[in-house]
Amino acid sequence: MIAYLVLVLAVILGTAANGFAKSANGFTLLMPSLLTAITIVGCMYTLSIVMKTIPVGITYASFAGLCIIATTIVGIYKYNQMPDFYTIIGLTLIISGVLIANLLGKTT
Repeated sequence: MIAYLVLVLAVILGTAANGFAKSANGFTLLMPSLLTAITIVGCMYTLSIVMKTIPVGITYASFAGLCIIATTIVGIYKYNQMPDFYTIIGLTLIISGVLIANLLGKTT
């Protein structure tokens, strides 16, 4: 259970890194660029902790899927970037895939 809480922290840090990267304007602005670097390092560190418990494929699939969803939500609220119908379908499929992999998938 702790691994999943750390995974949530990794998703938060990854999503923050994506938001800061957008604000960094191609890494031309110092503070957003530094915040991007710091959150990326924190994200990778937390993912490495999660991978001690959860298999690497499940960890990364979960992280990537959840980070995509969270970053889309940030894009909606912070940058007014509304997804279209097909994007919403794709995001729904990502959520479904993450749930299936975590709840029904088995690794050996």
